[in-house]
Amino acid sequence: MKKIIHSNIYLLSLLVFMLSFAITACEDKDGSPEIEPGTPVFESITPDIAGGGEMVVLKGSGLGDMRSIVFEKLSVPASLVPTLNTENAIIFRVPADAEGGAQKITFTNSEGKILAVDFNVLAFPQITAASNCNFIEGMQITLTGTNLNDVSKVVFTGTTIEATIVSKVKKQLVISMPAAPSVNRATLDITNVTGTITTTTEFVNIANAFPMFTDNFGPGIENWGWSCAASANGDEFRTGTKSLKAAYDAWGAVSLYVGNDNLYGNFTDAAFLTFWAKGSGASLTINIGVDGPSSTGTLGGSTSVTIPADVWTYFRIPASTFTGQFGRVFFQATAAGTVFFDDLMFIK
Repeated sequence: MKKIIHSNIYLLSLLVFMLSFAITACEDKDGSPEIEPGTPVFESITPDIAGGGEMVVLKGSGLGDMRSIVFEKLSVPASLVPTLNTENAIIFRVPADAEGGAQKITFTNSEGKILAVDFNVLAFPQITAASNCNFIEGMQITLTGTNLNDVSKVVFTGTTIEATIVSKVKKQLVISMPAAPSVNRATLDITNVTGTITTTTEFVNIANAFPMFTDNFGPGIENWGWSCAASANGDEFRTGTKSLKAAYDAWGAVSLYVGNDNLYGNFTDAAFLTFWAKGSGASLTINIGVDGPSSTGTLGGSTSVTIPADVWTYFRIPASTFTGQFGRVFFQATAAGTVFFDDLMFIK
């Protein structure tokens, strides 16, 4: 009987030991070194100026068991990887959405002890889209991107002509365009606390262009088209209040006559033919070419574009596509359909 009791006690003790081992083995481990929190002391931070996504190394002592890293402006947190946190160093990345400029980075450990370090975040303005690339004085244009909330100046590249900032948040900047009589087309220089960038988009001054159709047919422009009902339409437009609605029969055309055999007699030094266009319900391929007022001009050059359905698309065709003396530019459809054109013009 005593043997049975001793045997049961032994088995019970063994079971308790194994259970204790299993519980310990199942504890959640993140692989980080078991370093006690200390009193953080700063030695160096490298680099001390960097942009979003760049790696930074903080060195010092007492840096163990850090629990948070926060950039001062707008309290933007950085990701903290425990395996990259030792008593003497922390490796982390600048958050992609960190605000630009000089600021503190605050490190806090598990005991609530903090270390504040000076740092400078590089956050240049970035522009990914513009609501329009054509403008007249007073028109508001919305620029979309990031790091736009601290923009202080917007000027035409190579000039001192400045746009007025109407509103700004991190991902959107609204500007009011100036008269800019000396600007035919130009990029914009945009400055914030980090520095200045130049847009890839060129902005075109309608006032200095040769308009074939904006809100109506341009001065002296007539439509000599065929098999196509073309007129100003206020239901759809990209700029202003109207577009040119062209309802094509198969192989119909809008043919814009400039008033004489030499378009460049009216507008010299043309660099591009530009326009916005939008298909109604279906995409449509348009052949663009030139001829004289009575098909007597010296013709040369043509191109084709496909206009997507139900979305305004910007087209910019080199004026050098068309050669010789011509007085008309035609837009001929390859099938029946309707297209809206806006800001159709030659620009310098």
